[in-house]
Amino acid sequence: MDDRIRIAPETVAALVKAQFPQWSRLPVKPVTPGGWDNLSFRLGDDLLVRIPSAPRYAAQVAIEQTWLPRIAPVLPVAIPEPVALGQPTDEIPFAWSVYRWLPGETVLDARPDETALARDLATALRAFWKTETSDGPMPGARNFHRGGDLGVYQVEVINALSTLPDPCMRDRALAIWQEAMSSPCRATPVWVHGDVAPGNLLVSDGRLSAVIDFGLLAVGDPACDLSIAYSWFGAEARSVFQKTMDLDRGIWSRAVGWALWKALIIRAKAGLSVAEREASARVLRALDIV
Repeated sequence: MDDRIRIAPETVAALVKAQFPQWSRLPVKPVTPGGWDNLSFRLGDDLLVRIPSAPRYAAQVAIEQTWLPRIAPVLPVAIPEPVALGQPTDEIPFAWSVYRWLPGETVLDARPDETALARDLATALRAFWKTETSDGPMPGARNFHRGGDLGVYQVEVINALSTLPDPCMRDRALAIWQEAMSSPCRATPVWVHGDVAPGNLLVSDGRLSAVIDFGLLAVGDPACDLSIAYSWFGAEARSVFQKTMDLDRGIWSRAVGWALWKALIIRAKAGLSVAEREASARVLRALDIV
């Protein structure tokens, strides 16, 4: 069930006027395409308003407000910069944020050279993982276990295997999942973005310029952040990404597990869109399941 709230630009404009009158004359326009966890609105030319779309996403506001300013200085790409914290109201019952607007197009729109993107993203992730993590938030239900134990989705995956039409496909997928489950993380926890996906990567002049949407941020196992190797990159770019990251087999097995889990639960949804169907099929092709 989709219980997300709907917010009109006029409501956002009134919210801004009441709490931040210095920006009251700036036009408000919805960002297209919109997000899922948060609703985003352009505020003038230089600002962005982000409002959680449902109660289960409300904790993301404090996470980003607290940690993004501490992480930003050491990264080779831009990340969102909070400039104000909005307070809940009767109409919008969550805290919300105002950020600097980050220029660029998403990877979905720009379709940059994949190998260049693979190198840029690997470089950014390696820097991210070297950032101090003291007192950072831990994975859990709050961030849908990104950076935590992939095994929490065991039942979902086993049930979703039935959506694969051929027994050989189901056997192949199950073997991949079991390998992921038998590859526990023993490395020191690092920062985990939680949703490294084409829609959260911005490109300028063909190069990765920014990473956005850190609401699932945690300190833990970064395997989930590597699943883009199978959900987006083709074979050549995937090889470049893996060589640049230079990681052991275990973490890649878990990354494959994250990619497979997402592909299967998407496939199991009712009323799949064309984009969702292709996203799921892309992973299954990358894993030689179809």
